[in-house]
Amino acid sequence: MSLKATLQQRISSTQVLLQRVEQLCPGVEGHQKLCGKLRAELRFLRRVESGELQVKESHLHSTNLTHLTAIVDSAQSLDHVVALLRVFTYQDAAGHRRTLVVDVVANGGHTWVKAVGRKAEALHNIWQGRGQFGDKSIIKQAEEFLQASCQQPVHYRHPHVVFAFYNGVSCPMADRLRDMGVLVRGDIVAVSSVETEEEEEEEPAEGDRDEAEVEEKEEHKNEEAAAQLTQVDRGTVVAHMAFPMQVQVEECRRVNLDITTLITYVSSLSHGRCHLTFREPVLTEQAAQERRKMVLPQLDAFMEGKQLFACQAAVDDFQVILNTLGGPGEKERAQKLLARLHLVDDQPSERTLRLTTSAKINRRSMMIFGTGDSLRAVTMTANSRFIRAAANQGVHYSVFIHQPRALTEGKEWRATPI
Repeated sequence: MSLKATLQQRISSTQVLLQRVEQLCPGVEGHQKLCGKLRAELRFLRRVESGELQVKESHLHSTNLTHLTAIVDSAQSLDHVVALLRVFTYQDAAGHRRTLVVDVVANGGHTWVKAVGRKAEALHNIWQGRGQFGDKSIIKQAEEFLQASCQQPVHYRHPHVVFAFYNGVSCPMADRLRDMGVLVRGDIVAVSSVETEEEEEEEPAEGDRDEAEVEEKEEHKNEEAAAQLTQVDRGTVVAHMAFPMQVQVEECRRVNLDITTLITYVSSLSHGRCHLTFREPVLTEQAAQERRKMVLPQLDAFMEGKQLFACQAAVDDFQVILNTLGGPGEKERAQKLLARLHLVDDQPSERTLRLTTSAKINRRSMMIFGTGDSLRAVTMTANSRFIRAAANQGVHYSVFIHQPRALTEGKEWRATPI
């Protein structure tokens, strides 16, 4: 194929891919970043087309398009995608701060996908130490993904790591990845033995080498043993692991209710009394929200079949608010709700106590969310301000966020029916 034909094919492919991305989960985090990468690719190809840039045909084949296509294919094959090209920070074994880009975060955060567009031959050669300088083995990348995922729990569960190969992966590499705990998707291809007459490099005597160096070299030898003297046979597909895939996620069975949830659950608004216009604009807006979408079915569905907890700080403040503003029906519902809960003492987690207090982070919220953290429970809340403020200090809580509802029964007498 001529340079011009290759160029036109690349431009057309990039345009089609950009259209796919624009229609793919537009509200998802990282969507614009992915679109931006494709537009940059398209600008590069247009500059080549106009003659502004002179490149060889091989350069056109080495663009980012293959990897970007793999990302889009992965995102379209998975459920509940929450982020694209998300950057995670973690500490390596030496305690150094590292960053890692996860191509697709799916299943509500429980699945991390690395989309791999390179051909099986290239991946296998790098693993055997026959790649170019600076090439990082997929096995090394998998180690980094696993290390990072262990430091980024979602509802107290480590995300599953998936490597999706869009141009195949050799059977020994796939086996090694699965032994490490990585899920493999794509064509798994055979390898065949080849003869070699390479002489082993003479090494210094054991006594002349540092013990750690000896250990490292022995480990390196063991790692390459399975890959040595083999070449990829792409014509023989051993297995095909396809998307979509079902990742079993053990749901957290503990739930911690904060004050906003306790109030929302017993509110008159949440129990059918929402066809009113109140004198207070905020209550009128909450009534309108309830008419559009009822909040109680969401709360009941999330709480069903789980252990329900509330800490002393939440219950004490809830009782004060209830005694001041609650109507008879709201107070009766509150008694029934509290009877269902396991009441526990305030026991904030260590990382919560390290938070710096502010207008959005007060001691009461620290007790409530910190106790949920100690219990390894998901905290139900409408207090998104605290969640964001804590996240800005590096503390990410497991939460179920819902819309708030106030206690309104005592104010219905002066409200106007709709």
